Amino acid sequence: MKTILKTEPVEAFFQRGRHLARLVDEGGTLPSERIIAFEDPADLARLMTAAKIALFRAAKERPGSLTDLARRLGRDRSAVKRDVDELARTGLLVVEEKPLPGHGRFKEVRAVEETVVMAAVLA
Repeated sequence: MKTILKTEPVEAFFQRGRHLARLVDEGGTLPSERIIAFEDPADLARLMTAAKIALFRAAKERPGSLTDLARRLGRDRSAVKRDVDELARTGLLVVEEKPLPGHGRFKEVRAVEETVVMAAVLA
């Protein structure tokens, strides 16, 4: 499955929702993609900064703890935490608590999808 980040007017969002509801009512197959839509292209641009794209790619390439990701990216851990929280709220990353071998626990950050497509229409 892939995730598509895109801009679209509110009416297009509701039209897509009605279309999907009709598909379900008719017993059809839902598309194998997840769409996260933004009405304003500036909101999409604020979400997908160069730093957050690098963070997403690092988590996709090799999931790890916040500390591990911060070290690999050469960034402050608290800044990485803020970005992880925002990308997790959007549904692009997931943070899962896992046991450490021997003792303790840690939070692993990983990408939800292998592919994310971004499309913005500037009008």
